[in-house]
Amino acid sequence: MNEHHTRALHFRSLHVPGEPLVLVNAWDAASARIVAAAGARAVATTSAGVAWSRGVPDGDALGRETAVDVVRRVAAAVPLPVTADIESGYGDTADEVTETVAAVLAAGAVGVNVEDARHDGGAPLRPVEEQSARLAAVRSAADRAGIPLYVNARVDTFLRGVGGIAETVRRAEAYLAAGADGIFVPGVVDPDTVAALAAAIPAPLNVLVGPGAPPVAALAKLGVARVSLGSSVAEAAYAVARRAAEEAFTAGTYGAVADALDYGTLNELMRR
Repeated sequence: MNEHHTRALHFRSLHVPGEPLVLVNAWDAASARIVAAAGARAVATTSAGVAWSRGVPDGDALGRETAVDVVRRVAAAVPLPVTADIESGYGDTADEVTETVAAVLAAGAVGVNVEDARHDGGAPLRPVEEQSARLAAVRSAADRAGIPLYVNARVDTFLRGVGGIAETVRRAEAYLAAGADGIFVPGVVDPDTVAALAAAIPAPLNVLVGPGAPPVAALAKLGVARVSLGSSVAEAAYAVARRAAEEAFTAGTYGAVADALDYGTLNELMRR
C-alpha cells in the first residue's frame, strides 16, 4: 500500500457524524500551508478562491489544466490529505469528468467535491440521472487508479432554492447509489433542517458555514460529519486587499494591513 492510498484511507476515516472534520478551504500553496500550520487534519480547496486567483469567475469557467495545477501545488505543499473542489467536473460529459478525476488523482488528491448545479443558463440543477452518471464515472476513475477516493456529492437544492428536505434526500440517495461517499448540502445552517438532513441521509453530511452559522460544537450535536468554510476565507482575504487599497488611495494611511502576517513568518512557512 503506497502513501497515496494510505492517505486516502485516513481521509475517509475523518468523516464521523458528531465529530466533524473542519475544513478551512485554501486556494493556493501559501493558504494551504497556513491552514495546515494552524492544526488542520486535512486541506480542501475552494473552487471560487482558485478561480478568482486565476482571473476567472467561479462556476465552471476555470479550465481543467489550471484547476489540476493548483491541486498539485497544494498537495505538494502540505503533508496532509487534500480534497479538491472540482465544481461539476470540468467536462460536459461523463467521460470528460473521468479525465478530470484521473488528473486530480495523479496530482495527489484523495477526495473530490462534485456539484449538481449547472452554470450554462439552463435548469438550476442537472437531472438526477445525469448527475448520477457523472458520479459513477468519478467512482470508476478512482477504482481504476486503485485509490479509495472520497467522493463528496454536492446537492445544491437549498443553495439554488429549488428543493427542500425531501428533494435533497432523494438526490442524496441516488448519488450514494452511484458511488458517492458523502453528501454536501450548502445553503442551509438552520439547526432543525440540518438535523433532519443528518438523520435522513445515510452517509456523512457536510455543511457550509460562515459568519452567523452555528459553531462546530453545535453542528456536531446535530450529527454533522464535515464542516467547510468554502470561499469565505478567500473572500475575507480579498476584503483586506480592498480595504487597504481604498484606505491608501483616500486617507493615505495603512491601518487595514496592521494585523498582517509578517514577511518573515510567511517566507519561513514556504521554506518548509
